[in-house]
Amino acid sequence: MKTIPELKLGFSDAENYQRSENRELFNSIFVKNMYLDQLLASNSYFLIGEKGTGKTAYAVFLQNNDYKDTLSDLKYIRETDYRKFVTLKSEKHLQLSDYASIWKVIILLLLSKNIKPSELENNPFSKNKKMKALFQAIDDYYANAFSPEIISVLNLIENSKIAAELMLKYLTLGGEQSSTKSFSESRFQVNLLYIQNEFEKALSSLKLKFNHILFIDGIDIRPGSIPYEEYLDCVKGLAEAIWSINNDFFANIKDSKGKLRAVILLRPDIFNSIGLQNSTNKLRDNSVYLDWRTSYDNYRNSQLFLLADKLLSSQQTDKLVLGNAWDYYFPWNAPTVNRERESDSSFLSFLRFSYSRPRDLVTMMKFMQDEFNEKHKIKSKVFTLEHFDSNEFRNKYSEYLLGGIKDQLAFYYTPKDYSTFYHFFSFLNGKAKFTYQEYISTYNEFRKYVDKNHIPVPQFLDTADTFLQFLYDSNIICYVEEGEQITLFRWCYRQRNLTDISPQVKTNTRYEIHYGLYKSLNVGIITH
Repeated sequence: MKTIPELKLGFSDAENYQRSENRELFNSIFVKNMYLDQLLASNSYFLIGEKGTGKTAYAVFLQNNDYKDTLSDLKYIRETDYRKFVTLKSEKHLQLSDYASIWKVIILLLLSKNIKPSELENNPFSKNKKMKALFQAIDDYYANAFSPEIISVLNLIENSKIAAELMLKYLTLGGEQSSTKSFSESRFQVNLLYIQNEFEKALSSLKLKFNHILFIDGIDIRPGSIPYEEYLDCVKGLAEAIWSINNDFFANIKDSKGKLRAVILLRPDIFNSIGLQNSTNKLRDNSVYLDWRTSYDNYRNSQLFLLADKLLSSQQTDKLVLGNAWDYYFPWNAPTVNRERESDSSFLSFLRFSYSRPRDLVTMMKFMQDEFNEKHKIKSKVFTLEHFDSNEFRNKYSEYLLGGIKDQLAFYYTPKDYSTFYHFFSFLNGKAKFTYQEYISTYNEFRKYVDKNHIPVPQFLDTADTFLQFLYDSNIICYVEEGEQITLFRWCYRQRNLTDISPQVKTNTRYEIHYGLYKSLNVGIITH
């Protein structure tokens, strides 16, 4: 078995696996499971999962590999893209429906440019003259320096009159249409519709050998310089475009073996915010929901355990049975919190401190490896309970979890709002467990402090129950239900599913803060 310093535990952010030097490692540790098969289904348009559940990882794997006759491309929305949308809205006086039209053109162009010339040239049945003419127009517009990124297409859209005229020119030269049309700077929507229609006609005529998927990522992070309302309009337009172009256009292309599709990567709360029509049906029929939950009794049969074990076993010289690698590197048991068990395996300790997300487990292993390399090389050959219980590890990991919550809140709120939120926990006076009555008392004290110091009141702090739901949505607290035989800990991420994307917290019960957050929130000093 490899030594702990020799282990390559990869990256917490799957975007790093797009680099050529990291692809071999990623392919060796990636788990091909039911979610990958679901993602390849022709009716999957939305890839939904909490932060850290692997949305980007699935898209990167498919981009890196020609998998099951499917060629994929992954694009990220960057701050410059959002800025361009805001500029276009101001200059062109755009409505929300115009955002959807812009996104359709972006999707069509990027998907078209991902079709390799060899796929067209080697297929005698494809009518590709129109597509070649459009490619010539794009090459002319960009002086043969087109970069297949969202911002590049937005620049073309900004100059829609010039782009439409070039397309008309090359389509006319190719005998695809006459040159009687004219375009105007003042008719932005008309120019855009012409570009969209010509790409749709070209793509409809192709006989593709492979399926092509365009993944769009980066929606989970709102740049601080972009107001929430502007950001949400852009994302709403994208979601509408994804639904419309997949359902109304791509699904109706006939006589082509290869199919086209666009998929957007979203957190559940953001999907809930964009207000798609018939969203419940879209979640059930057109979404892949990444859910890594498992029970303590059945964890060794879970996808999460398989993923963690494969990260370790794939690097060994000998082929190992499932669980052997984990048991070798984490051979300890921990004190249990369940009266029916004498102790808990090391993996259950990891589960308890995580949100059942792949990123959490990988991050814990990486932090433990860092700690091992710094202080414990001589003392041990494997990870011990001492490493897991060390203050250094717990502090690092707790800050990691809190950082994820901070990033999630940044989608909706300002840094000042986050500071207000964080200050609330000092009013708990060290309590990690509290009743509803204790919570109400703490909330009232905190609101007096906020009002007395003229601190702007964020929307999530409007009422005590609003803030309680906010803490639950953020997976900071769970509510506890006492049964006759068993105590149930209801976490939002464990209650959430495709039929209940926004579960509600229960009032008039008791609550507990997540173990992993004790250090960063300075609670757990008082446990009753």
